[in-house]
Formats: sequence, structure tokens, C-alpha cells
Amino acid sequence: MKVKKIHHIAIICSDYEKSKHFYTNILGFSIIEETFREHRNSYKLDLRVGDNDRIELFSFPNPGPRLSNPENCGLRHLAFAVTNLDEVVANLESKGVSVEPIRLDELTGKRFTFFKDPDQLPLEIYEN
Repeated sequence: MKVKKIHHIAIICSDYEKSKHFYTNILGFSIIEETFREHRNSYKLDLRVGDNDRIELFSFPNPGPRLSNPENCGLRHLAFAVTNLDEVVANLESKGVSVEPIRLDELTGKRFTFFKDPDQLPLEIYEN
């Protein structure tokens, strides 16, 4: 299999308006397209992350809860590369987002930290 890139990351949220606000107004991702899929009673929000990456945010009437913690099998977290970690942390905290203490990656020597989206999905910011 020859892969050119990751096409998108899909996230199912429990409260569409709350998550839409978080990803657009708090994290600053731009909206590519917003679609209401009437037959599924569901929104699909395509968000631009950086220059070429995309998150697809989905809403469904009654999604189940996240079944695992970040240390269980499955997707552990979603990480975003940033240039200035201190600036991003300060910006998130100024918007009421709780951010964990900054850590040092023992393998790369780079700094990183975690915060959570409205559904407690672990998100990482990694200074690159």
C-alpha cells in the first residue's frame, strides 16, 4: 500500500454546537464545509488544520461514550505540531481550556503537553 498522506481524522462529538465552537473559536481551525445530513439527523463539519490537514467533526443523535482511556488499545490521542508551545498554552488557558503541565519528550528533547476537547478526547500540542 503506497500512502501519500493522511486524508482526514474523524471525530464524533456529543454536542455539535459546543464542539464546533471549541474547534473553530478556541483552536482556530477554519471551516471548509458544513453539511446537515437529514437522513442521518447528523452534521458533518470539515475543518482545515494547518495548510493541508483536515478534521471531520460528526454529530449523531445519541453517540455512545468513549470506551477506553488513552492507555488502552485504540487511538491514543491526536497531536498538533506548533512552533511556540508557551504561546499556544497561554492562548488556550486564556480561553478557559485546562492544559496539563508541559513535559519533555525523552526521545526527542521536544516539549509537549495535553488538553481535552469537550468530549474529553485527549489532544496534544507538540513543539516542533
